[in-house]
Amino acid sequence: MIRVFNQYVSAKSFLLMAVEALLIVLSLICAVKLRFWNNPTEALFYLALPDFAVQAAIVVFVCVACFYYNDLYDLSTGHSAVERVLRVEQSLGAASLLLGLLYFMFPSLLLGRGVFIIGMALVTALVILSRKLLDKAWQLTAPIQRVVILGTGQLALELARELTRRGDLSMKLEGFVGGAGSRDEKIFGFPVLGPTSEMEAIAKERAVSRIIVAMEDRRGTLPTRELVTLRVQGVRVEDAASALSGLTGRVSLRAVKPSWFVFSEGFHRSKWIDLLKRALDLAAGVIGLAASMPIMIMVGLVVRLESKGPIIFRQTRVGRMGKCFEVLKFRSMSDDAEKANGAQWAKENDPRVTRIGRFLRKYRLDELPQFVNVIRGEMSFVGPRPERPFFVEELRKTIPYYDERHSVRPGLTGWAQVQYAYGSSIEDAFNKLEYDLFYLQNMSLTFDLAIIFQTIRIVLGARGSR
Repeated sequence: MIRVFNQYVSAKSFLLMAVEALLIVLSLICAVKLRFWNNPTEALFYLALPDFAVQAAIVVFVCVACFYYNDLYDLSTGHSAVERVLRVEQSLGAASLLLGLLYFMFPSLLLGRGVFIIGMALVTALVILSRKLLDKAWQLTAPIQRVVILGTGQLALELARELTRRGDLSMKLEGFVGGAGSRDEKIFGFPVLGPTSEMEAIAKERAVSRIIVAMEDRRGTLPTRELVTLRVQGVRVEDAASALSGLTGRVSLRAVKPSWFVFSEGFHRSKWIDLLKRALDLAAGVIGLAASMPIMIMVGLVVRLESKGPIIFRQTRVGRMGKCFEVLKFRSMSDDAEKANGAQWAKENDPRVTRIGRFLRKYRLDELPQFVNVIRGEMSFVGPRPERPFFVEELRKTIPYYDERHSVRPGLTGWAQVQYAYGSSIEDAFNKLEYDLFYLQNMSLTFDLAIIFQTIRIVLGARGSR
């Protein structure tokens, strides 16, 4: 298990990616050998060509990208063996189509003379076989982290729930320490191992490698001396808020205290990073606007033909430091959508949405005009989604730390958008804020890039829209 952007990720995912990239290269080399099996000299000449290295790199990139977009590196989903084989075949089918289109546009990139067909057949067989072998090897050799939760309350229960959900992390929950200390007691199916006074003995008996402190009230009850001793001996000690953040990719507002924001890692800001992010936003905004212009013209014509009202819908949103601006969108609702009841969140199968609007929302095409907002500097490519002033006023009264999301520019997409379904309630806004705070804690250009890749996957799959 490793941490990426302060989130726990299975090391097996990265191992799979590296192994499969290597297998694709080996498959292409073997394909050349098989294609020229009766002429080894020509095979060596073909492999020595500089073009072959470029062609192979493109095949690796496209295949691995298709695996990623088909959730084959997301080990927390728990696909069955049959489903996994089907996903591998679907991914390689999609990769072949994409490569075919690329070869049509750029013929010089083609792995010719039958090498491509032989290579993809070998890739299919080797990837499916290697995944089965790696699963067996991982089960036998992967180190298991034995975890104990210090505490027996609701926070401890939430931690246990998340730990059992993340079976991909090779973390085994041994049980809980605290409470009455009765060894017959069970919480969420796991035993209470003993009272806090026996923490050191329990850790040695169970060969514990990680202790997560999930005590709501630590005054006079935290076994500080025992924890110091265990920490010096190499046992990792972690507080519940940080552990939940790593497990879920969000800051649990029910677990954190104000001091956590003050003393936790992250929340770094740099003028140079902000300047670079703005420069990249400006460049991407100009390129995105130019590239999407043909689509936007078509969308504009369809919106105009379907229903009366403006093509571009302007709506006031709250931006950086609470400053309001007008976000631009293609109109996806009837012109009088809020005439009767005023401002309200969009609901599933909302009757106010037009037929073409439903399609635009499904594939996020209604948000293409926001490239203009990015160019103006009102928005960024990645950041918390901007909300309407009416809702902001309501949400800041009921949700703690809600205004902290306004410390950066709002984004076309964001961590909350790729991790959480469309929100239409105060509870949804609360949950999305937890993801926004996680983004603020770990904000970086590489994190932004990862969010953009996930956004593309979600848009292509038409997930999470209303």
